[in-house]
Order: sequence, then C-alpha cells, then structure tokens
Amino acid sequence: MLFTFGPRSSLLLSFVVPGAVATLWLLGRAWRRGSASDALLALLLLVPTLSVSQWMLGYAGWFDSHDRHSTVMFYVPWRANMLLGGAYYLYFRSLTNQDFRWRPAFKHLLPGLLEWGAFAAVAAYDLLWYRGVLGRSLPDFYGTKGSAATAFDELALPGALLGSALLLVYGLRVLADYRRYARYLNDNFSDPERLRFAGLRQLLVLQALVLLLSLVFTALNQVYDFSYDAAWYFFALRGVLIYGLIVVGIQANYAAATSSLRFETVPSEAPAIAEVLPQAATPAPLIAEARAVVTVETATVAEPAAEASPPVELAPELHPWRDKLLRLMADEQPWLEPELTLTELAHRLRTNSALLSKVINAGCGQNFNDFVNTYRVAEARRKLADPRFGHYSLVGVALESGFNSKSTFNRVFKKLLGQAPSEVMRPKS
Repeated sequence: MLFTFGPRSSLLLSFVVPGAVATLWLLGRAWRRGSASDALLALLLLVPTLSVSQWMLGYAGWFDSHDRHSTVMFYVPWRANMLLGGAYYLYFRSLTNQDFRWRPAFKHLLPGLLEWGAFAAVAAYDLLWYRGVLGRSLPDFYGTKGSAATAFDELALPGALLGSALLLVYGLRVLADYRRYARYLNDNFSDPERLRFAGLRQLLVLQALVLLLSLVFTALNQVYDFSYDAAWYFFALRGVLIYGLIVVGIQANYAAATSSLRFETVPSEAPAIAEVLPQAATPAPLIAEARAVVTVETATVAEPAAEASPPVELAPELHPWRDKLLRLMADEQPWLEPELTLTELAHRLRTNSALLSKVINAGCGQNFNDFVNTYRVAEARRKLADPRFGHYSLVGVALESGFNSKSTFNRVFKKLLGQAPSEVMRPKS
C-alpha cells in the first residue's frame, strides 16, 4: 500500500497539502507575472514543506517499507536549511524594491543550491553509477540505500550548523536594513502602515527558533537516537511556520505589488538628507494652527508630547520651493488623499523627489510622513470642534481628514497633540 496514514502522519498532511498548493500557485504566478517576490516566497515555503513531507511519509511507513519507497526517502533533498538565510534576505529585497534583479542577487542562494547539488551527486553515484551501471545491489538499509548516502548522513549536523549560522547572519542584515527601510517609508509615504511588513520580522524570529530547535534535535538525535514519536512535535512546529508564511507572505506580496517601492539596501556614499539634518517634532506654524482650536466647551487640547524645534535654515534658492509647497498644501489640500506619496507631491510641484525631500526636511523640520500627517491632524482637530461634525464617529472624522485607518489616526493624533482623539470633548450636533 502506498500510504498507511495514522493520526501523526494525517496531522502532518494538513501542513503539507496547503504548503504544496501555495508553493505551486506562487510559482505559477511568478512565471506569468515575472514576480521575484512570488518566486522567493514559493522557495521559502518549499523548504519547510519538504522537511515536513519527509517525516509525514516516514510516519506513513515509507522508511520501513524496505523497497523503492525507502530509497526515495534517502535521495530526495528534503532539507535545504542553507537556502533559508539568503532566501529571506532576497525576499525582503524583492518586496521593498520594484527594480529587483535576479542576476546580481543570485549569489546569495549558492550555499543552498550547492547543498541540493550534493544530494544530486550522491543520488547519481549510488543509483545511476553503482546500481545502474555497475549493476550492484545497494549495501545499506536492507538494500535500499547506497554507501554515498550513508556517508552523506554524517554531514547532517555540520550542515545544520552552517544553515543556522547563515540564517543568523542574513537575519541580522535584514533587521538592520529594515530599520533603514522604516526611515525610507517615512520619507516617501504619507500612509506607510501596510508597507511596513511587520509580520516578516516575526516570521524571521519564528524561522530562527525553528532552525535552532532543528539544530538541537539533530545534535541530541546523534546521541540518543530518538524515535519517530519524539520528533513529531518538532515537525508539527515547522508545519505552523508554513501557515504563517502563507498568510503573511501573500499579504506582503500584494502590498508590494500595488506600491512603487524602490528602497536600496546598500546605502549611498552620501548620507541621506533626513539622517544629516536635525529633525523637529512638528513645524511651528501648523502646531500653532492645531493649538488654535483648543477649546470645546471647557476642554482644552493637551500640550504636544514634544515641543517643536525651529526648522533648519533653508538655502536661499529653496525658499521659493517651500512657499510653493505650503501654497499647494493650503489650496489643493492633497493631504486629504490617504495614499499620497512624495513622488506624487513632487510631480504636482513640477520638481523632483530629492529636492522636495530636502525642502520638507530642512524647511519644515520633518520627514514627509510627519509633514503630511500634521495637516491631517489639524483638519481632524477642526472637525472634532465643529458642531456640524458632531454626529460623525471617530472613524468618520479620520477618513474625512485623510487618514486611512482608525489605528493610524489614533497613533498620529496622540503623537502630535499629546492626547487620543477619544479624549477630546466634542460639541453636540
């Protein structure tokens, strides 16, 4: 019988089937659209799916069938831990830069591809040369396993150690780049929440935990020779990772595909303007405007959490651009558009993003995200004090003021004015 499923193998099957289906679907979409992020997410899903599949088939009796099914178990590259570090790093790069290219990035996958190449070489020697050409019976595990495969098993622990080291190195690099990416979002997007890919960080931590447990399990198994039952819990945990990758990864891929992200992981030689110039919490004129509407019946708005520092002295040639920017913000109110970006605003001013970023940082003392959100908070504050909007819910006020979600509205409002929107007393309509 091909499969002999019991409770343990059946539960692992519930992880393998979604992982395999999602992997094939992502590969098909990557082929149709030329999407690197879909291909890399498929690779990240393939690794744990193969690992859980090995043990699912083992629990279904394939290891102990002593026939061609046992042979399959020894020559399929079930483990590919050395792929994970580079794959996560390239996946992050493909999400955050629409100009991602495979050719210069391919080198990061070489350790994992070499590991799979070693599996292929072992299979070629044992199955094609030793049994096929020489016509000899395989010497090990009841005639189902060759000597090269047996020798290759001795490299399992060093391979796990190297895979863990690569994941650690690449994971730290992703986290460092992520901090710079967060600054990039604030400098270019007025509503960057869906582009933060926060779940990716949690997945990376979970992946590191799974690989660490894999390393511990492999080491202890060398000493105690665990039974299948003892290993089941570890592979069930790896199955949970499959579900996490599917949910978080597909959401991240959609957000990246619908946004113009061009984040460079390698910083330029010249520091970014936002990193060189002092930052102010909020521009003084707009804070004054927000403070002006402070009295609603007997309530007053709390002082901002941080006092606004004066803007950096702007170069004389940039003064006209600051005046044009402030006029545009007042006349056309582009901040009412929830997904306004630095590039779109620069296009309206008939200039480039680099110059506009410098004007906002140096002339207004803020990054682009805080600059736009200050206008939105001032508008929301006016609406909260206006009896004509007394029947609006807080979500309604947020949407009418240019915010895209209540959570962002609450966070930004409290950051700039020192209190939550729900704490503001409102007039009756």
